[in-house]
Amino acid sequence: MRERRRWPYVTAGVLVPVVAAGATIWALRTKGSPEETARDFLAAWSRSDYVAMRALTADPPSAFDSTYRRFHDDLKLTGQRFQVRDVQEETVRFRARLTGPLPVAYDGRLRLVERDRAWKVAWTPAAVHPRLTGGVRATLTTVPAERAPTTAADGTRIDTPDAPGSVRQLVEALREQYGSRLDGTASARADLVDTRTGAKVVTLAEGGAKPGEPLRTTLDLRVHRAGARALEDVDKPASLVALRPSTGEVLAVVNKPGGYNRALLGAYPPGSTFKVVTASALVAGGVTPGQTVECPAEKTIGGFPFHNSRDENGRFHDYGALPFVDAFAHSCNTTFGEMSVRRLGADRLAKVAADFGFGASIKIGVPAVDAAFPAPRDDTDLASAAIGQGRVLASPLNMAAVAGAVAAGTWRQPRLVPAALVPDGGTPPRPLEPAVVSALRRLMPAVVSEGTASGVSFPAGTAGKTGTAEYGSGTNPPTHSWFIGYKGDLAFAVVVEGGGTGAQVAAPAAARFLKAL
Repeated sequence: MRERRRWPYVTAGVLVPVVAAGATIWALRTKGSPEETARDFLAAWSRSDYVAMRALTADPPSAFDSTYRRFHDDLKLTGQRFQVRDVQEETVRFRARLTGPLPVAYDGRLRLVERDRAWKVAWTPAAVHPRLTGGVRATLTTVPAERAPTTAADGTRIDTPDAPGSVRQLVEALREQYGSRLDGTASARADLVDTRTGAKVVTLAEGGAKPGEPLRTTLDLRVHRAGARALEDVDKPASLVALRPSTGEVLAVVNKPGGYNRALLGAYPPGSTFKVVTASALVAGGVTPGQTVECPAEKTIGGFPFHNSRDENGRFHDYGALPFVDAFAHSCNTTFGEMSVRRLGADRLAKVAADFGFGASIKIGVPAVDAAFPAPRDDTDLASAAIGQGRVLASPLNMAAVAGAVAAGTWRQPRLVPAALVPDGGTPPRPLEPAVVSALRRLMPAVVSEGTASGVSFPAGTAGKTGTAEYGSGTNPPTHSWFIGYKGDLAFAVVVEGGGTGAQVAAPAAARFLKAL
């Protein structure tokens, strides 16, 4: 039996005098202790520092590094921690806690030997795991959980191949956002397996599957199909968004053609649909629907000429003096541009735009662009912003929410998923002033009954606003066609890229949508 050494462990090599039979003999002590070496080894292992581990090992074999790497990779580890449990002379026991697809914990041990006046690990594969040998390796077996369904508001599955194309586009975006919820947790088992026979040596850990949680959206397939039918005859890129003003729930998101989700991500100048916001600011400042205002054919503001739309003879409309409600109904650019400078100012218009969601962080459950109202730089920029041109940008979703604010009396954050799943709860509701709501509920119906959309056959009770938004350059730049509106507890927005005037293309599409319902 080996005689146990009687000198204590110290942290440095020193010569110690030993007196024997009248003579002094100098003995060299071993540096450190088994525990110190084991702790350093385990610390290096936790950070996968195989160079440092080798330096602490007595005669490491050529397969040293690859054994640790294979064990790590076979279990798909993302982290590892080791804690010394106890020390018994030259054996140090430790607790391993491994993290990855399946947490693994086990007790291991390191045997220490003296080598070159230092303590080092006497290594075999069992230093990795007590049951590991040269012919054994770790395996991780996973069985995915069944993916939970994504449904419309009524429980109908919309994650199937026969779902409408625009709906499938939304489903893909929802999977990116809520994939972990839908996919659940796979069942998993970690084993040590004899590679020669395929026999299991020991099970390291196992976990049962956790099924995914269904995701019920706010979509109404009846409303969605009506929107899709309304755009069938439109021969240019178009989109339609419908929502419920009382809750902000998105009912339909239609894109034609598919591929790009312009309904949520498209950023367009909103054109005269933005006059809903400008009119709100003017009414809040004291303008009444019956107040007489001026609507000349052209008006120079800040050195730049503004003009109204053209009549059938190609001349700019000159409506002269008329009630404010009629200036709104006929979409007088000169009226709104001049009054925004004279009566509002940039700060006031920006504040009211914020009340309608411009500048708010839109979080509906999938990516969506925020409506932008950059601070106007001068009178020309302010007048342009007041009629939805210049640097003002919004998506169909943003403008549907503007119409919804008038219908409900409160601007609400649109959402496509349950409110509890909206990141950070979204932007809080923003109530409008009662007088503003009352006035707009008089102004917007006038657009349909006697204004720019009076030539379109809308169902009774429809209120809205046309928009013709210039983009590009030139004397007669192309225009996007807009119509936003509401009927009861339904608000919507339609945009047709390069479609012309709002009354010619977007408004008829909106009427077809409402009639289909």
